[in-house]
Amino acid sequence: MFLTISTTGTHERPATDLGFLLHKHPDHAQTFSTSHGTAHVLYPEASVERCTAALLLEVDPVALVRRGKGKGRGGAPDSALAQYVNDRPYAASSLLAVALATVFKSALRGACKAMPERAAEPLPLRIEIPALPARGGGAELVRKLFRPAVEGGGGGGAPRWDTVEAEPVALDTAFPEWGDSRYVRLVLEGEMRLADALNQLYVLLPVLDDAKHYWVAPDEVDKLLRAGDGWLAEHPEQKLITSRYLSRRWSLTREAMERLELVRLAESEGVDVDEVDNAVDETTDTDERPVPLAEQRREAILAALRSADAARVLDLGCGQGQLVQALLKDVRFTDIVGVDVSVRALTIAGRRLRLERLGERQAGRVKLIQGSLAYTDKRLTGYDAAVLSEVIEHLDLPRLPALEYAVFGSARPRTVIVTTPNVEYNVRWETLPAGHVRHGDHRFEWTRKEFRDWAAGVAEQYGYTVEFSPVGPDDPEVGPPTQMAVFSQETNDTRTAGRGVRTDADDKTDPDDKTDSDRTTDHDSRNTRTITKEDTA
Repeated sequence: MFLTISTTGTHERPATDLGFLLHKHPDHAQTFSTSHGTAHVLYPEASVERCTAALLLEVDPVALVRRGKGKGRGGAPDSALAQYVNDRPYAASSLLAVALATVFKSALRGACKAMPERAAEPLPLRIEIPALPARGGGAELVRKLFRPAVEGGGGGGAPRWDTVEAEPVALDTAFPEWGDSRYVRLVLEGEMRLADALNQLYVLLPVLDDAKHYWVAPDEVDKLLRAGDGWLAEHPEQKLITSRYLSRRWSLTREAMERLELVRLAESEGVDVDEVDNAVDETTDTDERPVPLAEQRREAILAALRSADAARVLDLGCGQGQLVQALLKDVRFTDIVGVDVSVRALTIAGRRLRLERLGERQAGRVKLIQGSLAYTDKRLTGYDAAVLSEVIEHLDLPRLPALEYAVFGSARPRTVIVTTPNVEYNVRWETLPAGHVRHGDHRFEWTRKEFRDWAAGVAEQYGYTVEFSPVGPDDPEVGPPTQMAVFSQETNDTRTAGRGVRTDADDKTDPDDKTDSDRTTDHDSRNTRTITKEDTA
């Protein structure tokens, strides 16, 4: 995969200034590692009159397959048919666009401390790409995308190429009757800022390839608008560019189009975007949607974990992974383990977390494992904190001592957070009949006193201190809807406290006992195993 950027100059303004603007010295060949191969920057020619910088990207097909499988993750749709033999190492695509953004990061921003005036000025540029895919339009589509201002007679401050050569590449020169391939040899010539040229390439390379080698997340909208600043809002093919760049995800495309329209209106009025998007007065009171209790509960748990300086966290009875997902968004939590007895629930959690689409660093932070909380488990030792969120009420009361020993006596995390419903608050639920529990699988629901008595007993037995916090609106008469206890190990670790105090429930507890209201029971999966990416695909 190859791209060259050339410019010309004079003795007063030498062409070798290109090295300053790219932040790459013309006298040195440089190498950079990327997630799918190696990028090389070198200068085939560097003189006062003419300077050419070349970017060579060597793609590792094996790494490409291992890091992403199938359409939208391994590159073009063709790669699913021929994983190790395809055009990805040779044809310009999102791989080259990402390499541009990585290697020429400062140049894309237009930043150059050595020559800020040169970075702000147009340069005579020539850019060549020998193999560029042009799906769904061929050479004509390439010309429409790279030269809209010239042919459309407008475009405001959009980058203007004087010449756009898109020469179709024959399928096989030995068999001209076969016709042309979908690839073109692209040559762009014109005067424009280097940053504008690089940003346009960053956007249009994956657009013409109509594929991306990575999952398109919501932050891609910000990347598109940032790279398209100054030209995309006025581009006649704005809708096509936006849709293809965002892999035809209609929700992201709609958001991007709405934001681009605000940019266009602001530019036409000569004002800032914020002045156009002022339909809502932030000083005026507006009706806000109440925050769901489940979300308040997660926020309370996260706050308690942060306060405890926990980095390695167990979510015991993780169900469908809502809390694990929230933990994964905070980089301070470096090791997150979700445990549940139900394989089906763990599979759903894996899909929620998009395990198959996580990068290596993110995937290394999270693990989902099957296990029963009624049995001790060596895999659960050594963690900073454990969370039992809306779990204990799903156990029969005689089985609670088994869970207590497994968590507080065997695993012994430094901090344990337990939340459970406050039965006194049930009278405030208008739709809940009197005397009923909140969920059909709840075996009990405690009053505030009952919960405090239980927590105090557990803390004393296993060498912890305990503090209590309300979750949700704290009613002066009946208290909050959810009650939370935060257990912390005492300074003098009475680890032997409670050892040997085991009940018959330790041996009789059914490993298929449900431990989360969000979970569906899987009675066919009693063997302990780890849920992998393949289980969620």
